[in-house]
Amino acid sequence: MIHNLPESSLQHSSSSRYLSIGKIENWAENESGFVAYSKIAQVKISVVRDGIIRVQASRNSTFDPNPYSVIAQPKTVEFTLEEKETSIHLKTSKIHLQFDFQNGVCSFYDVSGTLLNKDDSLGISWIGTEVTCYKELQSNEKFIGLGEKTGNLNRAGRAYTNWNTDYFGYGISDDPLYASIPFYIGLQEGKAYGIYLDNTHKSIFNFGASTDRFMYFNAEDGDMDYYFIHQPTVAGIISSYTELTGTMEIPPKWALGYQQCRYSYYPDKEVLTLANTFREKEMPADVIYLDIHHMEHYKVFTFDGEKFSDPKGLISKLKEKGFRVVVILDPGIKTEPGYIPYDEGKSQGLFVNYPDGKEYVAQVWPGPCAFPDFTNPKTRAWWMEKMAFYTEAGVDGFWTDMNEPASWGQFTPNLIEFDYEGNTASHRKARNIYGMQMAKSTQQGSSDNLPNQRPFVLTRSGFAGVQRYAAIWTGDNVSTEEHMLAGVRLVNSLGLSGIPFSGYDLGGFAREATKSLYARWMSIGTFSPLFRAHSMINSNDAEPWAFGEEVEEISRTYMKLRYKLLPTLYSKFRLSSQTGLPVAASLAVDYSADPLVYLPAYQNQYLFCDTIMVAPVESYKEITKVYLPKGDWYYFFTDQTYNGNQVIYQDCPLNNLPVFIKAGSILALQNDIAHTRAINDGILRIHLYKGTQASEYIHYEDDGESLEYKSGKYLERVFRYFPNESKLTINEAKGNYPSDFETFRIYLHGFTTDGATLGKKTISLNKESFAFLDKLSDFDPLPDMRFPHLSIPNLKYMDLKIESHKIEICDLV
Repeated sequence: MIHNLPESSLQHSSSSRYLSIGKIENWAENESGFVAYSKIAQVKISVVRDGIIRVQASRNSTFDPNPYSVIAQPKTVEFTLEEKETSIHLKTSKIHLQFDFQNGVCSFYDVSGTLLNKDDSLGISWIGTEVTCYKELQSNEKFIGLGEKTGNLNRAGRAYTNWNTDYFGYGISDDPLYASIPFYIGLQEGKAYGIYLDNTHKSIFNFGASTDRFMYFNAEDGDMDYYFIHQPTVAGIISSYTELTGTMEIPPKWALGYQQCRYSYYPDKEVLTLANTFREKEMPADVIYLDIHHMEHYKVFTFDGEKFSDPKGLISKLKEKGFRVVVILDPGIKTEPGYIPYDEGKSQGLFVNYPDGKEYVAQVWPGPCAFPDFTNPKTRAWWMEKMAFYTEAGVDGFWTDMNEPASWGQFTPNLIEFDYEGNTASHRKARNIYGMQMAKSTQQGSSDNLPNQRPFVLTRSGFAGVQRYAAIWTGDNVSTEEHMLAGVRLVNSLGLSGIPFSGYDLGGFAREATKSLYARWMSIGTFSPLFRAHSMINSNDAEPWAFGEEVEEISRTYMKLRYKLLPTLYSKFRLSSQTGLPVAASLAVDYSADPLVYLPAYQNQYLFCDTIMVAPVESYKEITKVYLPKGDWYYFFTDQTYNGNQVIYQDCPLNNLPVFIKAGSILALQNDIAHTRAINDGILRIHLYKGTQASEYIHYEDDGESLEYKSGKYLERVFRYFPNESKLTINEAKGNYPSDFETFRIYLHGFTTDGATLGKKTISLNKESFAFLDKLSDFDPLPDMRFPHLSIPNLKYMDLKIESHKIEICDLV
């Protein structure tokens, strides 16, 4: 029987002192766990999955869950409950929870009885409305993730605030930034766990800053509501988190190409010139952005009649050249009578208001603006309808900016009110999810208006679960070497936090990049999930050809490499849409027990598409230290091999970013193409790297644009390398999409064989001098060898006609 406490005993006046849960007086089992009661609070423990336990604590008679982030449906999970003298023991097949009657302290163990995480004796407590959970600090415990957070890979010793903030030109250690993902992973002596705090109020995660007793996380109001996750690996924890909060959909293929943006390109003639220049210079690109100057007086859902007199015609011309157009959407609606979006929003009650019903108005780009309440289903439906203005003109993608929400003065009053799905809430509760709900409205609007076309939304602000609706970029960065590397860490951290599709402004938004900085940033950006350049108004041109001939050629050859890598990249995006795992993965994902991956010298290194290890380095360095983790590695550009578990010194001239391939890997490439809709030469180039570890590559194709893959119009082929058997297998094709390729060209890296067998047939091998990057021109008649051209001489390969049945290639030694 469940014992509910009287309402009066659960409600207490605000206090400025620490108030603990206190002694548990009674408890009751339920279908998913149990509920326990003290004199002042209730604690609910729920088994969500074998490896996920939810902990809720409230001083109110009912809980107040976040309706936006967790979408996992309840499942029946087997567990056992046992009451002992001083505690309750709950066990699943992966987690053992001990819940103490004294102060409701939770201790989490794995099935072997090893402690994973334990509350400090202070447990869950309140100071006024602020609710906090104190956790013991374990020896040498590391903390990673937490979304868009600056600083080191290991968060230990720092504290962070989750409060979505418009921060122009932020410093490389500043906090908070634009998006809040209150999910982190704890690591200690080979053990791993994750904690997601499901509370949208401003929250703080303190990983031992100013105290050596505990770490803690808190929210300024609302419930303590967190999910404890345990899996054997970091990857398993990330996948479990995205089982809770959702995974991204497969994006349109064009969104993986190069994207060019500026604040702003106008008028229409300049936009056409930009597109023509990419094609004339044979620099592959897919997307051009229109920033706020495309609008009439910066008003959303308008085009400037002078600067863009025929937007539909302009976009049609761009599409003929293979370009897609992405337009910026700001939430602020100018309070101008006669401006249809304002008139509609006001008459229908769709804007954020003060408690007395007056409209909340703040200054943004158009001047005084009202703000759509995206926590109101009616507002979201209206926004979706308004987006037809753009889709009818041919716009394919949307860029939601200023959606923290931002306004001049940067101090939104906390008393303004939001619908919050019919449960009116203040700005304190709604701010952090405002941007995510705008992204949701925009994604659904795109889908409704372009029903068989995959949406692409890029957002600046978000919260846990935003990956379902949009990619994220890291806001208004700065053109410095430090920011270039900080951006890499931000993207890696977002990947650790369930957001695989993210990127940074290549070249930097604020200030101006030097020639060398821009060149290096372009090479690093080639290996970023989002490949997008952006620059600020009243700055020098910042297109890839704007920094001189040498930088133009370096940029071009890396842009071409990006398009060559599209088969691998697209296949990885599809896999990430299923698993939630990052496209650009910190080495802490696969090598979490290796202490060297957390050192400042190596924390920027990451795996791109599982097999390509990138070691970002400043543009002024000509040689750098690179840490090679466990295993064997190939230097990408020459096939020089290295043993792992060592630090090497690697040359890094401006045209050769340190990039390595994991031995045993399978990498799929195509020829370079002008844009993602261009027809390739029909040859799928499979690069097989000899190693001692077996590997798998799941190759995926579809039309890259529609939703027909959901009904079976796709192609999947599994490539497996078995070094102990000296063979490569290519499984039978699945799906009903005809491949974009006709021939497999299989390159054999590190193999000594002169032939291979296919069935009973012997295949002779060809040889070529192979290079992943084009040779740069000798601009100076006195060459100084600053940009050596690296290649792999006599690389062996074989050509096979692509057939749908299983293929087995043997005798690969």
